[in-house]
Amino acid sequence: MTKLMSSIMSKLHREEKGMTGLETAIILIAFVTVAAVFSYAVLSAGLFSAERGKETIYAGLQEAKSNLEVSGSVLGKSTDKINVDTILFTVKNAIAGTPIDMGECDGTTAATNKCVISLTTSADYLNNVKWTKTAIGAADTDNLLEPGEQFEITIDLADLGDNMTMTENLTANDIFALQVKPALGSTVTIQRTLPAALDTIMDLH
Repeated sequence: MTKLMSSIMSKLHREEKGMTGLETAIILIAFVTVAAVFSYAVLSAGLFSAERGKETIYAGLQEAKSNLEVSGSVLGKSTDKINVDTILFTVKNAIAGTPIDMGECDGTTAATNKCVISLTTSADYLNNVKWTKTAIGAADTDNLLEPGEQFEITIDLADLGDNMTMTENLTANDIFALQVKPALGSTVTIQRTLPAALDTIMDLH
């Protein structure tokens, strides 16, 4: 009987092997390696997302930051004291601002200006109208508006460029808006109301 039981137990335990310490260590190392690789992948993805987020925020700040600003008054000129002929205003670069390309718009369809000026009235919206500039004070001869420089911008309402004609002239009590849109930075909006009686030269408010 004893021999029979021994034979049965021997068959039950045949081919069974115990797990050695080396095998346990290998399995543990495998788990640690997989966890390390997964952690590195997650960390890399997080760093990449953070970097892209920072770039997006920086680009947004650059776009929102206005390097261009109006300096002084906005003037209107009227030869006949009935209709406004010309609008003038002066722009300058904000303190420590990036130089702004202020190459003039010649009013043609092939114009290469990077700073766009649009005119809005009660009857018209004219985009990229013709304008000229005159350097004032300590400004060099290039087209860049740099810190410390000022340009006087002149818009001749009788010559706004190819295929650009105002439906109605600007006259007393009219409201108009100019948008100065540099290539970099936010748009500068100038809105003015003409007085009840026009003069040859007017400081518009």
